[in-house]
Amino acid sequence: MPPSASPPTRLQTLLPDLGRRTLVMGILNVTPDSFSDGGRFEGVEAAREQAAALTQDGADILDIGGESTRPGHTPVPAAEEQSRVLPVIGAVAPGLSVPISIDTYKASTADVALKAGATLVNDVWGLQREPDIARVAAEHGAPVIVMHNRETIDGSIDIVADMLRFFERSLDIARRAGIAEGDIVLDPGIGFGKSWEQHLEALRRLPEIRALGFPLLVGVSRKSLLGRLHDRETAPRDRLVGSLAAHVLAGSLGADIMRVHDVAPHVEALRVLDAVMRPGSLHG
Repeated sequence: MPPSASPPTRLQTLLPDLGRRTLVMGILNVTPDSFSDGGRFEGVEAAREQAAALTQDGADILDIGGESTRPGHTPVPAAEEQSRVLPVIGAVAPGLSVPISIDTYKASTADVALKAGATLVNDVWGLQREPDIARVAAEHGAPVIVMHNRETIDGSIDIVADMLRFFERSLDIARRAGIAEGDIVLDPGIGFGKSWEQHLEALRRLPEIRALGFPLLVGVSRKSLLGRLHDRETAPRDRLVGSLAAHVLAGSLGADIMRVHDVAPHVEALRVLDAVMRPGSLHG
């Protein structure tokens, strides 16, 4: 008899189409100061309506965050972050058809968010700002998204070599906490701790990160690095075409999940990508 198949990981259970087609993570910022949509979805009702819109547009995951991590942001205490996200998670989770990730690097926020209905942890500091967040995720059986970040920008370094070292440390933290390797997603951190040239280099060299064997999440949506490629000054909301181009490129180089503000156009664009690059996808 053939050996029995391994049981699915928690990540595979939450995202059964991961690896079969390119998934879309919809951004729901419940902050007053996010770079693109700060203040628009602070209230519970506004957040509930946006969550419904994102899922109706085809989001596979909803990423809820209560602290802006834009360049120059002001950190907020855990209690304030939690006061923003918990009412929204509590209101949205019961009727949601897709999983929720909590966008935080704080262990205490991850803990209460997972208790409230979130099922994944998206840490912009790759489990390294508060390593106890890995223990929290493991105790809840929550997959983690591990993002590369840097305190300072150093344009002289090989940014991908830096990312590989960073991920080695993060993966060690995850393993020691008891997080299964099948429940880890890596994120190169486009827009975080890198020069403009390094952002492009990180995108160009995504296959080197993908070679580590983990799913990749990429988020370039509306970011300022796209604005530099315009012939005129643009507001974040005017960067849709560049966002689509960057994410289709990332998908062609091995990324599995795109973190975006504009879900519907990304779903449409990524169907074309999948039809070409993943001929066995559900969209084929």
